[in-house]
Amino acid sequence: MLKREDNERLCRVGPGTPMGELFRRYWIPAVLSEELPAADCPPVRVRLLGEDLVAFRDTNGKVGLLDAYCPHRRAHLFWGRNEECGLRCVYHGWKFDTNGQCLDTPNEPPTSDFKHSVKLKAYPVYEKAGVIWTYMGPKEQQPGYPDYEWMRAPENCRNVSKTFEACNWLQALEGGIDTSHSSFAHNNNIADKNALRTRATAPKLEVVKTDYGFKYAGIRDLKEDNHYVRAYQFLMPAQQMRGAMIRWTDGKMEQFPSIAGHVWVPIDDANVWVYNILYSSDVHIPFTPEFVKKHEKDFGRGEEDMLPGYKLVRNPSNDYLIDREVQRTETFTGISGINTQDYALQETMEQPFCDRTKEKLGTADTAIIAARQLLLEATRDVEAGKTPRGADPETHSRVRGCDQFLPKGVDWKEALLEEMTAKF
Repeated sequence: MLKREDNERLCRVGPGTPMGELFRRYWIPAVLSEELPAADCPPVRVRLLGEDLVAFRDTNGKVGLLDAYCPHRRAHLFWGRNEECGLRCVYHGWKFDTNGQCLDTPNEPPTSDFKHSVKLKAYPVYEKAGVIWTYMGPKEQQPGYPDYEWMRAPENCRNVSKTFEACNWLQALEGGIDTSHSSFAHNNNIADKNALRTRATAPKLEVVKTDYGFKYAGIRDLKEDNHYVRAYQFLMPAQQMRGAMIRWTDGKMEQFPSIAGHVWVPIDDANVWVYNILYSSDVHIPFTPEFVKKHEKDFGRGEEDMLPGYKLVRNPSNDYLIDREVQRTETFTGISGINTQDYALQETMEQPFCDRTKEKLGTADTAIIAARQLLLEATRDVEAGKTPRGADPETHSRVRGCDQFLPKGVDWKEALLEEMTAKF
């Protein structure tokens, strides 16, 4: 249970809020590179941490992320002309470069030097691994560029996608670091009593705090078959990595050396972007297009599952197309798509965010409790002028998630140390 003031502190992300200021001390994803596919392509609307922005790629391929509203009369720059190394407002022709500097004010007299005094707010960007990142905090506290292992994986060993989720960012993140719900919400074959998460529905959780966040394991006792251990990484402020080697297809266990995860980026207090990460844990085993396509489909992100704007076909307006007969006879939820099942539960919680003063948490919520503690601690560190945990890329560059079978009595922290160390 959280105090009401702590719940507000964790959930509100606008400028000047404790959590909003915390997020502004990290590099966060702004858009996918595919959203700005070519020089002088159409600009895109961006909303991050309660701020309206516009992103564009100029004639030289450089990306700009600017205040969405022209400083002249506050027209939205999404309508702008992307031309000759600048974005030109179509209301009166004012033009801005990727740094926000005004280049031209054609409705002013030719002799005027007014343009030199006009500059639009612009945030620095960094493009790598199919993602355009931004830093929205104080310039003097800007950390080094993000350097997660998945960003260093070869392109044919990595897939990054994006989905819109209509809920507060913390509801989404807490679903991602909650391992026990997979025995229920993601039980897609209720007839199979031998599935790992059906055989052991109450994993033992162990959390170890680190300088980047924490690592933790969900340990499932499979009786005569030893332990199944799924080891996670929680990287401040809002990223999860987990082992994804052991997969289930049509009730059968498959193994593929892969690691999965998410990055949750608050849009505002009531909506979040979810960046979905999958990469091969072995550089010698790249992904095939068929594998990636099937993975996205399994998680509810296949081509036929998506609407424009990275939104899901299955959403609150159509009750996620729940099939009660399928729920009765085949799957636990009757909803298709692993992440869609999450969204159905998270998007229909209290709005704009959960009242956590009413919760009854148990041992299955150990990781969630730890994340809240670290996030609250970090907001207070920022208020005290300190660098928050995990902002320095050196702290997070050498970690990964994994899942393995281990003999009983073996300490996962020792046995999986090598497996949880980056190889790229």
